[in-house]
Amino acid sequence: MADGATAGVVTSPGTSVHELVVRRVLSAYGVPESATITLLTHSENATFAVDDPSGGPRSVLRVHRPGYHSLPAILSELDWVSALRAEGVVSTAEVLPAVDGRRVVTVATPDGSVRHVVRFAWMSGQEPAGERLVDDFRALGAITATLHEHSRGWTPPPGFTRLRWDWNSSIGPHGHWGRWQDGLGVGATERVVLGRLADLLRTRLATFGEGADRFGLIHADMRLANLLVEPGVHGRPTVHVIDFDDCGFGWYLYDLGASLSFMEDDPRVPELMAAWSLGYREVAALGPAEEAELETFVLLRRLLLVAWIGSHAETDLARGLGADFTRRSCDLAEGFLSRRG
Repeated sequence: MADGATAGVVTSPGTSVHELVVRRVLSAYGVPESATITLLTHSENATFAVDDPSGGPRSVLRVHRPGYHSLPAILSELDWVSALRAEGVVSTAEVLPAVDGRRVVTVATPDGSVRHVVRFAWMSGQEPAGERLVDDFRALGAITATLHEHSRGWTPPPGFTRLRWDWNSSIGPHGHWGRWQDGLGVGATERVVLGRLADLLRTRLATFGEGADRFGLIHADMRLANLLVEPGVHGRPTVHVIDFDDCGFGWYLYDLGASLSFMEDDPRVPELMAAWSLGYREVAALGPAEEAELETFVLLRRLLLVAWIGSHAETDLARGLGADFTRRSCDLAEGFLSRRG
């Protein structure tokens, strides 16, 4: 069967569609159907840890959300991940193909949709947190610069296709995550404040431009949940980067904004930005024009998350953040407008 060939799945009471999909594809990967599966996250996709009772290695199965990425787009993501691993650019999870060589297994569900599934090797480590967070952000800055340097010099294979994260497809009228105006708790007052922020971001980003030195293939979701840290040598941590599901074409500095997702109003943010910049300059240039716009990309990401919460209100993360996230986003917007508007 070719990449993406479709198999069926049968439902049973009390079991989620995601779990049913995982059970159905285990045999395609040579894993016993009696394997223990544990839900790790459910946001854009549902991600499960898989423990093989026969002693095989622990792995991760990612069940894709329907309608977000096409099969060619998922395969393009895996092409980049494989190139990064082959060239030793960053530490990221190995893609584990099915027994017949497929990198993506596609399953038909009872509701008529199809789900694409990818298997990755397990990676150890902890999400950055606590007193080491500043050191972790310095290491992250260096890793991000290394990733960007690879992006600038890499030639994607024919047919490579990924999302574009420009203003229009981020917070403009055709945003991939919906409209920020539909975010939870966005009323008339919030719409005015965030609208002024959106206008200012559009102006600043247009001036900043999309030259090849500033805009290219990026991870686009380097938030803390997608980073795993292990103690490194000489006091420098080893940071693994996972989940390239949102990778696409955008501003390189957007990766900084993504790294500060959901913590943009944390009082440590200026220190974290400085540490990230220091690490970045250890690998690649970060000129005055780029330094001047770091906060712009933090606010761009924040407004994008307002839209994400509105369009993903069914997830635990969105419910937990709720309308309060929008209120605090308005506070951040007011501060940015007073300094930059």
